[in-house]
Amino acid sequence: MEPRELARGTGLSVHEITVSFAGITALEHVSVDVAPGEVLGVIGPNGAGKTTLFNVICGFVAPQSGALRWRGEPLGRIRPDRLAALRIARTLQGVGLFPHLTVLENVTVGATRFRRAGLGSALLGLPRSDRDERALRERARAALAQLGCENIDERLPGTLPYAVQKRVALARALVCEPELLLLDEPAGGLDARELSDLAKLVASLGSSVAVMLVEHHMDFVTSVCDRVVVLDFGRVIADDVPRAIQQDPHVLEAYLGRDADTGDGLGAEARATDARG
Repeated sequence: MEPRELARGTGLSVHEITVSFAGITALEHVSVDVAPGEVLGVIGPNGAGKTTLFNVICGFVAPQSGALRWRGEPLGRIRPDRLAALRIARTLQGVGLFPHLTVLENVTVGATRFRRAGLGSALLGLPRSDRDERALRERARAALAQLGCENIDERLPGTLPYAVQKRVALARALVCEPELLLLDEPAGGLDARELSDLAKLVASLGSSVAVMLVEHHMDFVTSVCDRVVVLDFGRVIADDVPRAIQQDPHVLEAYLGRDADTGDGLGAEARATDARG
């Protein structure tokens, strides 16, 4: 299956990536791309390789073969702490917040690419460092306000409902003003109203941001994604618009383990089986 061609110098391109762990193939010749302004869903059963794909993009896992390009340049294996400088941000399956930092401090961590003062200025407590810190905190407050979390700055994450913690984690990703946003199960634990708010937020990110999301909630996937890639046993078995994916016989077989002709498409029944990871 051939991915769409990106205009030179734009978006993310993953080409023929293969990853093996202890002789077990997690990804096999996987090619995926996502263009600026596009929302790409990545779905598949448990063990399909979705999180491994994200980990390759973020530099946590080195592929045995294949190549990645970001904004037209080879991405290679980068240090995860350099992601923000490349304007790549990721949320985790849980929340991944620092439990002993306040909400504001957690989000400020995501804004460090805007830091101007050096370590020496910070250690000496120079005025430039103080101004820099105030500016970072203002960015963090703005990101929290964007997600309706402006009144919880000084709370610790563990004192907040899970859905609110997820919004804080998303604010931490957005505060670096990413051009590639990787969302790992963003809908988990959210109610219908919160899902609607999240869909509106994703839609509001604009034409400069490429979004890849791994998600089990198929209604959310079909409502926000322009295109969906389906992985099964480490291979891409489908790459199409959501409506076509829901009726694809190979996708239905991967999720439901039966002939697609006996079902009504990928929907409630597939969600009930939990889309295996």
